[in-house]
Amino acid sequence: MFEFGVAGIRLCARGKVYSINVQGRKINILFLHHALERIKKWSLSEEQVLKTLLFPEEVFTGHGNRYIAHRRWKSSHLVRAIYEYEGDTPVLVTVYFPYAERYFQGGKIFEDKILERR
Repeated sequence: MFEFGVAGIRLCARGKVYSINVQGRKINILFLHHALERIKKWSLSEEQVLKTLLFPEEVFTGHGNRYIAHRRWKSSHLVRAIYEYEGDTPVLVTVYFPYAERYFQGGKIFEDKILERR
C-alpha cells in the first residue's frame, strides 16, 4: 500500500525535483531549498517526507492555497509537510517535526490528496 520508487532526482534553481513511480503513475514533486534545509535540521529522511506527502494520515487546507500533510512517526511526533501546487506539480515549501499531540486531529481528514489529483 505504501510502495513507491524514486525514478530520478534532478537539481533545479529552486531545489530538487523528485520523479516518483507510485500506483502505476509517474509524479514529479519539487522540494524547495528551504524544505531541504528543514529536512536536514529535523534529521528527517527525504523518504519520510515523500511518504508523508504521498500517503498522509490527514491533510488540511492552510493559508494561501497551501496544504498541510501529517504523518505520525516515532509515536509522539509527526512530519508536518506544507505544500502547494504549481500547475499539476506539488511543491514542498517547508517541513517540520512537532509533537503529534499539538497538531494531529485523529486522521482520516483529507482536504487534498496528491495521488487523487489529475
